[in-house]
Amino acid sequence: MKRAVLMLVISLVVVSCATMEQRSEDLVSRAVHAMGGTYTLAGIRTLSVKATVREWEPEQSMVAGGEMRFACESTFEAVTDVGSGVTRINWVRKFAYPAPRTFTFSEIVSPEAGYVAGIDSNGRTKQSLESKPPAHAMSGLRLAATQRELRRGSSLLLLEMLRNPERFSYASEIAVGGVAYPAVDYRAGDQTFTVMFDRGTGLPARIRTLDYDNVWGDVTYDLVLADWQTIDDVRVATTRTYELNGRPIAEIKITDGKINARVAAERLTIPVKFKAGAPRPATGPVPYQWVIRRQFIGTYLDSDVASYDTRATSGLRLVELAPGVQHVVGGTHHSLLVEMRDHLIVFDAPVSDWHSNWVLGAARAKFPGKPVKYLVLTHHHMDHVGGLRAYAAQGATIVVGKGNGEHFRRVLAAPFTRNPDLPTRDLSRTEIVEVADKRVLTDGQREVHAYLIENPHAAGLLIGYVPDARLGFATDIWSPGAAPLPAKLTPPLAALVAGVKKAGISPVKFAGGHGSVADYAPLAALEGK
Repeated sequence: MKRAVLMLVISLVVVSCATMEQRSEDLVSRAVHAMGGTYTLAGIRTLSVKATVREWEPEQSMVAGGEMRFACESTFEAVTDVGSGVTRINWVRKFAYPAPRTFTFSEIVSPEAGYVAGIDSNGRTKQSLESKPPAHAMSGLRLAATQRELRRGSSLLLLEMLRNPERFSYASEIAVGGVAYPAVDYRAGDQTFTVMFDRGTGLPARIRTLDYDNVWGDVTYDLVLADWQTIDDVRVATTRTYELNGRPIAEIKITDGKINARVAAERLTIPVKFKAGAPRPATGPVPYQWVIRRQFIGTYLDSDVASYDTRATSGLRLVELAPGVQHVVGGTHHSLLVEMRDHLIVFDAPVSDWHSNWVLGAARAKFPGKPVKYLVLTHHHMDHVGGLRAYAAQGATIVVGKGNGEHFRRVLAAPFTRNPDLPTRDLSRTEIVEVADKRVLTDGQREVHAYLIENPHAAGLLIGYVPDARLGFATDIWSPGAAPLPAKLTPPLAALVAGVKKAGISPVKFAGGHGSVADYAPLAALEGK
């Protein structure tokens, strides 16, 4: 009897699996047919499109958790040679944030290497700076991220799936915005795309990946396909919206397209100088959201370590600014580390938990037996708080500006199972304190101050001050030593000078979350000019 029951259960499981496999194939087959059919899609040799793009960065808002910053408006022309798998994209990028500027450049993406001709970012690498005219090989991280998004947005992804049925499986139904979509998971290398289908048309409606975001932890990243039109017998989604956890952060409008237009081979050729030794596509835990969204605001450093240019520096390091006061430098984003009698205080946790783990390791080596008791976050922007979980996991109290406490409580309550640098754990009980005006952290011997200042960059922004060293610390509103001072105060610099006066402090120097260290007196002397 038991054997008969067991055999019945096994039979039902086999039938169920076979049914789901058939359902998966039916969904993919129907989508391919709706897009033009196997014969038509298989006949595509080149794809050419023109499009406009609008992008927003959700974690550069003025108010923590508030309205996204409009980042950039662009146009591009792209062409793909299907046989070789090479794509060229010519960009005109008009950035609105963090400052208005326009970059015109081209990308060539092949299966083995990536290349950029022109200036595409404020965060230029050593290779880009030294090349005449400016150009550089893509990092393996950027190459992998670009390849993923090209594949996700390709009209041929569904044909690829149909030809590789062993790599997909039925994903049941997924509800988004009150709509239930039948879905299929498709494994492509170390990536899984979840393709959701429109019940009425059979066309793909959403293509999802599960990513890691340095602020919100585990996130969904969806390409939403709409406004299908026929281009040379192929159905193409002409409106493409990227959603991060359901929030639209990019919108692409295809304005023109051609199938099988002739493409000159030299347009798709990476110069030998840049292809030789170029990084291969990165594998494993690629920080996709960092790579993609730093490009939204034109500040991406195209390196295989997110924190610093591997061609220009050996890495992060500590620089002593005063006894027991260390500036964490060597990368694009800096922290300040202050020794107290029996503990440490750190200002800012930039980029990632990998970065923070380095700082924590260096702190243990430099100041053995002294844990980080306080992490002071100058403001909520993703590039300066992306490594806060590593400090929370060590038991640090998080100090933030007035009004930002609830935002960080939500952040630390979010799951982060995809974090490559930190084991998952419950951080929701992390102590968070807000600075309404001034906060003094003391061990009875040394004091460290945090001051809330009015400013045009981010609500709840703090500056730091170490009185016995007469050293201030500021992030974004001033990058000391990064560039000569202007002839007159800009609004961010004026906010810093006003904040120092209101606090009644007398800094001799300031260290920065960017830049290096500079005397404060020349900046203060600009007041009134």
